[in-house]
Amino acid sequence: MVVSLNSYNNSIYAVSNSSNLNGVVRISSGGYYGSGTLLYGGMAVLTAAHLFESNNSSSSIVFDTTQGKQTIASSAIKIMPQYDANDGNNDLAIVWLASAAPHAAQRYELFRSSDDIGSKFTAVGYGTKGIGLQGETDTSSSDVRLQVTNKFETEAGALKDLLGSRMAWTPQSDAILVADFDNGTSAHDALGLLMNINDLGYGNSEGMIAQGDSGGPAFIDGKVAGIASYVASLEKNNVNPDIDTQINSSFGEEGFWQRVSNYQQWIDQTIREHYTNAPQTPQQVQKNIVEGALGTITVNYFLVEVTGMRSNPNEWLSVKYTTRDGTAISNQDYLPVSGTLVLYPNENHAVIPVEIIGDNIKEANETFYLDIFDPIGASFGNNQIILTAQRTILNDDGIA
Repeated sequence: MVVSLNSYNNSIYAVSNSSNLNGVVRISSGGYYGSGTLLYGGMAVLTAAHLFESNNSSSSIVFDTTQGKQTIASSAIKIMPQYDANDGNNDLAIVWLASAAPHAAQRYELFRSSDDIGSKFTAVGYGTKGIGLQGETDTSSSDVRLQVTNKFETEAGALKDLLGSRMAWTPQSDAILVADFDNGTSAHDALGLLMNINDLGYGNSEGMIAQGDSGGPAFIDGKVAGIASYVASLEKNNVNPDIDTQINSSFGEEGFWQRVSNYQQWIDQTIREHYTNAPQTPQQVQKNIVEGALGTITVNYFLVEVTGMRSNPNEWLSVKYTTRDGTAISNQDYLPVSGTLVLYPNENHAVIPVEIIGDNIKEANETFYLDIFDPIGASFGNNQIILTAQRTILNDDGIA
């Protein structure tokens, strides 16, 4: 991760193992490394497809949390079928973990709305380091996770429409977000000079992705809005904002992130296909879950189902959801979740996974709840505003 101060060791870029950014992981595959993001449910990591271009069928994922550094192997890798290496389109992959992610690692929901352009974001990754004036200077393999700030100012299709052949590749419209690396001067404000989108950046916190950040997230409001893909140095009418005219993540260059809101259906449905023993009917729902031993995580599923006919089979339906404590305590007995569940065309049900944390404590059975609310495209019926389901965690350690 290239940063704009004289030292990338400055504490403003650090990501501690107790941070809410500690679900950003380091991925190694076939001698290459990149970054990734642990998604909701704790079973899968979202990253970039180009990390696996050499037909690598396996990878290892390093977590750095308050539980220490842990390496987990992949059990499967799914590259987006439409991935286009030549033009950098659909550069997404999902990596499934062979065992449960540490419960101390943050899980993330997707940023699902289209108001990402114009938004400030936090980029996190394990990439090579440097300063904006010189670009990448420390290109050794990094096990240091850093964060920087930037703003999505446009999408790559609009940039291509303006530059034409001066942009040597053809990005898919509305699918790739773009940010430039500002140093506070108009001379190196790339999107200001190229597109008249004037912005001088965020000062010392401004930064840009570099090698090794590929697959890393850009967060807006704590949700994954972009997946780091590549950088470029572009010019127009002999005006080049790049401070050194090399592609090295220096001031005046542009970074490109795959736009998560554009790909949420593929991400959601790909993960759903991989769920183990997820219920398909209300009769299959497990409402009582055996707690499990210390160090284990058990996944339980809540089923959301459409009853009746969909008025428009091509419309997306959605509900918001959040867990709520009963006698069971979040982050102690189970991992809390909240977000938006979308039912896509031809889907009449989907599940919400919640992870149960095992322990060896003698205690009574405990309960927690999942509330769903704010339905879009459908209603709950009987004028209900919130629907609630309960789960009971069954103690298996004896009587206290």
